[in-house]
Amino acid sequence: MDNLLIACLIIASSLLSLGTAGHALLLKRDSRSALVWVSLTLTIPLIGPFLYWCLGINRISRRARSWHDSGRRISGTSIYPLDDTLESPVQLPVDAAHLHDLRILGDHVVTTPLRSGNLIVPLENGDNAYPAMLAAIRGAQTSINLSSYIFDADGIGSVFVELLIEAANRGVAVRVIIDALGEKYSRVSPAKAFRGSPVRFEYFLPLLRGAYINLRNHRKLLIIDGREAFTGGMNIRGKHVLATSTPGQAHLDLHFSVCGPLVADLQRTFLEDWFFVTGERLDSHLFFPQLDSPGSAVMRCVSDGPDKEFRKLEQLIMGALSCAEHTVRIMTPYFIPDRPMTTALITTALRGVDVLIILPGCNNLPFVQWASQSLLWELVANGIKIYYQPPPFVHTKLLLIDDVWTLIGSANLDARSLKLNFELNLTVFDTVFASRMRLLFDRAVIPTQQVTLHKLENRSLPVKLRDSFCHLFAPYL
Repeated sequence: MDNLLIACLIIASSLLSLGTAGHALLLKRDSRSALVWVSLTLTIPLIGPFLYWCLGINRISRRARSWHDSGRRISGTSIYPLDDTLESPVQLPVDAAHLHDLRILGDHVVTTPLRSGNLIVPLENGDNAYPAMLAAIRGAQTSINLSSYIFDADGIGSVFVELLIEAANRGVAVRVIIDALGEKYSRVSPAKAFRGSPVRFEYFLPLLRGAYINLRNHRKLLIIDGREAFTGGMNIRGKHVLATSTPGQAHLDLHFSVCGPLVADLQRTFLEDWFFVTGERLDSHLFFPQLDSPGSAVMRCVSDGPDKEFRKLEQLIMGALSCAEHTVRIMTPYFIPDRPMTTALITTALRGVDVLIILPGCNNLPFVQWASQSLLWELVANGIKIYYQPPPFVHTKLLLIDDVWTLIGSANLDARSLKLNFELNLTVFDTVFASRMRLLFDRAVIPTQQVTLHKLENRSLPVKLRDSFCHLFAPYL
């Protein structure tokens, strides 16, 4: 009897190991990862399969994609279909002719089309962005849709609260989505500030319903009457207002005002999130008025998240690097590229493209900076210029290719933005806009300190060990 029980246990353990190994072979796209898990499950019975089912499966993406399968999350184009009369094809600027392949890539990986005739205006810091946003709220007539990762209802945030409530009281339909985790950065909760008002306030993934440390909504979006939008990397908090913040607390950032046909796609992005958090399908044509073409920028809305099978934002960035012929300019607060992105940056530089990266010299998240430092040596050694900006902390996110194509929005160059968060970015083909962004880069470089091989090599051994240890957690930072 004992021998029979032992035989059954051995057979069950073997079947578990074989089944687990087969699962890893079928679903692990990285061959090195597949090899490690197959070896572990076959050589260490029970423990190997246990570790695989606990740690080896990407439950974040699986859970997010299950929302699509269940119908809990649907795309913005499903809520309000694209106009069948869209002009086709949109013509790129003459200076962007060599980026035709990048345009084709965008057509294949992003469902939203290129839109011509847009006007985009950069707004530096809260000192310029917030007054423009507040003026638009004052002038709203039918609807205000606002989404933010952080909304601190103290200071400048209290002004937003006051005007949003005032708009709702005069009959404007006001809807607000705040990320439930991002709200924890607020000194005054927006939920409390809006309580009892006619403003429709909703949390994105309330923490009481699950420990969702990942799957956060990092998008920043304000849409007025379906005609004007504001988006970029700026949250609503007093740290973005330089006039009232000390240098040690201030966050420099960049936001954008957008008018033109692209606003309809930004509206779809908000309504997609609204359906997810409320189950309410807002498909009225009132959210999609006829839009003029006030500018010349050719733009595309790129909403990405872990619910997508493929990482379209990451694919666009890799494609842009491969198409660059002259210059690549990157500014980001959190820079922890994975191995493929690091290789793409190095390959771009080795092709003779001038690659320049500007990072904060003093990060508000020290462990992120330590993890980043561990990989800078390889980049610098291959000809990439990296600069540290002095305080105040710079939260700006920009990618500029050949002074004609720009990527702006909420995403950082790290795994959290490219794999774990819901992000919103815009691609812009426009030489006039790109020239303004190039001036911003040129101005930003002036006070910086260049990162050299000498400085990186002369870090003390404890510092090198600290940086390398932090980099082990790069997929989660």
